[in-house]
Amino acid sequence: MENRKILVVDDDPTMVKLINVNLKLNNYSVLEATSGEQALEIVNSEALDLVVLDIMMPGVDGWEVLRQIRSKPETEEMPVILVTAKTQDSDVIKGWELGADEYVIKPFNPLLLVEVVRMVLDRSYEERLERRKKQKEKLEVLRSLSRPKQDSSK
Repeated sequence: MENRKILVVDDDPTMVKLINVNLKLNNYSVLEATSGEQALEIVNSEALDLVVLDIMMPGVDGWEVLRQIRSKPETEEMPVILVTAKTQDSDVIKGWELGADEYVIKPFNPLLLVEVVRMVLDRSYEERLERRKKQKEKLEVLRSLSRPKQDSSK
């Protein structure tokens, strides 16, 4: 198997190390960034196979990093896995809308994250687009079910 290159982005160095170690144990080559600005520099200068991206970071946050990745022809197809403590339905939906391939909620099992990475890397671009679309549709249904019903008897 070729050595796939993955960028891990998180402002928490301990989280970066945890993800890095587990990916390296599975023969992935890992680059690290501890800020959105640093992540964008690496994304624009390296040939990456995937980005594991935190959302909540000072300065340029993960949402903006994802927007910029999707806005450029040379990086728009790059797989991105969001790894975040943001658990609201609206955040998950935003992640799918911006083009995340997966949305993993912290805390997480590092071994399961490695499996998510493997699954995403094994999907074709068309499969990833279809999955994003289906996830967004499912979340929209869940959101609509959780909205309070209007009382029509008044």
